[in-house]
Amino acid sequence: MGCASSRQFGARAAGHVEPEVLASDTSFTVNEVEALYELYKRMSFSIIKDGLIHKEEFQLALFRNSKKANLFADRVFDLFDLKRTGVIDFEEFVRSLSVFHPKAPTSEKTAFAFKLYDLRGTGYIEKEELRELVLALLDESDLCLSDSTVEAIVDNTFSQADSNGDGKIDPEEWEEFVKKNPAALRNMSLPYLQDITMAFPSFITRSEAKD
Repeated sequence: MGCASSRQFGARAAGHVEPEVLASDTSFTVNEVEALYELYKRMSFSIIKDGLIHKEEFQLALFRNSKKANLFADRVFDLFDLKRTGVIDFEEFVRSLSVFHPKAPTSEKTAFAFKLYDLRGTGYIEKEELRELVLALLDESDLCLSDSTVEAIVDNTFSQADSNGDGKIDPEEWEEFVKKNPAALRNMSLPYLQDITMAFPSFITRSEAKD
């Protein structure tokens, strides 16, 4: 019987939670959660073979480089590390990755993006934080823009988002900015997550789980 495999699945993953529970709490289906486990296994055994995702493995999988320090990669890893243990277990992986699902609510994507830019965790996005992350994103993309262009990007964003002119962007201002500039969330959706069962076929085919 196919359903018995669900229990086997959970026991194999560090931070295991039943696929049905993770599916009910996230934007993934049960089959997508099971397929994500195949991806998780690859990542968590790519360098340090302990079934947990370390920062080097995370960077290697997402950015194809395990050594190159990058503020953006560090920030995303820190946000995925929900339990603050310095590693990412399977539950954290699924729950955090869910925000990048194309069907995830825009409100979740908006909140995650805000945390991403709020580098110092003050509850506000300050101009220097935005500048630092823009530079990190450009570096990761191997794009080279002049200092004046980067400043223009930062200044333009602040002129639009900082509606009360206090030199920082609060969550409400960020939400309004995103509504007017949906392109600000274009990196918050990963289309392949909707097709993850094709890339990593589930070893449980629910349609075949019949007596």
